[in-house]
Amino acid sequence: MSYTKVWENNEKLSKEEKLKLEKDGLEILNDIPKYAEQGFDSIPQDQWNLFKWAGLYLQKPKEAGYFMMRVNVPSGILSNEQALVLANIAKDYGRDVVDITTRQAIQFHWLEIEQIPDIYKRLENVGLSSVGACGDIMRTIVGNPLAGIDRNELLDTREIVEDIYWYFQRNEEYSNLPRKYKISISSNVNNAQNAEINCLSYVPAVKEIDGEEVVGFHVYVGGGLSSKPYLAQELDVFVKPEEVMEVTIAVTKIFRDMGYREKRHRSRLKFLVADWGVDKFKEELLKYVDLPSKGTNRFEEWNAGYFYGVHKQKQEGKNYIGFNVPVGRLSSDELIELCRISKEYGSGEIRTCNSQNVVIPGVDDDKVNDVLKEKIFERITVEPNKFIGYSVSCTGIEYCNLALVETKERMRMIAEYLDEKLSLDLPIRIHMVGCPNSCGQRQIADIGLQGIKMKTKDKKMVEAFEIYVGGTLTHDAMFNEKLKGKIHAEDLDNVLLQLLTYFKEEREEEENFHAFFLRVGKDSLQAKLDEILKGVAA
Repeated sequence: MSYTKVWENNEKLSKEEKLKLEKDGLEILNDIPKYAEQGFDSIPQDQWNLFKWAGLYLQKPKEAGYFMMRVNVPSGILSNEQALVLANIAKDYGRDVVDITTRQAIQFHWLEIEQIPDIYKRLENVGLSSVGACGDIMRTIVGNPLAGIDRNELLDTREIVEDIYWYFQRNEEYSNLPRKYKISISSNVNNAQNAEINCLSYVPAVKEIDGEEVVGFHVYVGGGLSSKPYLAQELDVFVKPEEVMEVTIAVTKIFRDMGYREKRHRSRLKFLVADWGVDKFKEELLKYVDLPSKGTNRFEEWNAGYFYGVHKQKQEGKNYIGFNVPVGRLSSDELIELCRISKEYGSGEIRTCNSQNVVIPGVDDDKVNDVLKEKIFERITVEPNKFIGYSVSCTGIEYCNLALVETKERMRMIAEYLDEKLSLDLPIRIHMVGCPNSCGQRQIADIGLQGIKMKTKDKKMVEAFEIYVGGTLTHDAMFNEKLKGKIHAEDLDNVLLQLLTYFKEEREEEENFHAFFLRVGKDSLQAKLDEILKGVAA
């Protein structure tokens, strides 16, 4: 290890930081074979937390010994062979559950320590890894799921993403960061990467240099969600494609060496950026790499990572097809079937989106109709209904130790209920989360639903939700705002139906939910919710 831990003599370090000084998170990889041989009971409880660096979290209850595994999928691009390996891991070990996350990764559940070495071997054989998918380390890199085939990208970012991902994989120079570290790299002009909610993002831009227009990136820093969300801020720098690695290393060093380590809840990069400001951050960055001032940002309307339908690729005669995976959950057999279809009709790839959906690329013009006739696309649809097609959910209490409520199945059922009861000519993005950590990215939704516990009149604790409204990204980026009131989980579908019926009746022609929110104001929606809740309580 060639760097100096400049923070190690800080007497105010959090207890987590003190433990990381004793043992780097990546060292757990050396212990897993031993634990696999000796069984779960051989793992000391003080080592449980380190499994995050291996991409593993203990499910609820932890003492049962079942793990969730998150597998990195940079830019969401999976070869046919990789996708088949993932499907078979779920079939053999994960009770057939395959979840797509809001960072394009794949999650398994129900894994046992004895199975991990074989799973690692399978992943490694096809160039996949779960290492760094969790922990105080660089997470999987979010990117453009259409990279290389996208008619709306300025340049193909696949090689850039791969190079950076593998540079940081198992790199002990950067495995002890103050907290998790999320980056995105995309040249899609519709912000498919959700740039503003990442610690570090590269977004498409152009700049005239020596009389020629150069395609490159602008840099956003300091975004993040959880209980205190921040939108990333744009630095006044322009980065050429060949400079992305150098800039990423520099920003990571700044976070590693200067990020906060005294209080765990204030250790994300977003807090350092908020305290410093972008001018100071730029000044520090320029000590590592010489960069010119920014050029012209090339963001257009935000697509939130949705690519439903049949679309022409850059490549003549080729198409990509975007499908809805309801709340991001597949069975292993469904993923195997998607692999068959992609290999038979397309390029063989399966591409995952941060909207928890999939894209099949490389379909010839004359094969599109054959693809759409496949039986699997009765559930995984190319033209989903407006609510189920734009619903996102975190894992929830089913598997997660942090969640307060059930989310996955509840979000699916509520979306299907709304689709049955209410017809709209435009989508409403609804995100449900089980706790303030917001793995389901509640803050950027038109309607965010955050799980809580509520005390009833007879003093029983029940699952309930709070409602947030008005989130969006890119041009008028803002997080959604909380409406007062706690909604019993059993009443949530009816309350949402009435609130959305109000939107349908009061909206102006072609007005989306965010524009409606800006026009009528939060107070108007609060008054309507108060009226609805009064009726529910009656």
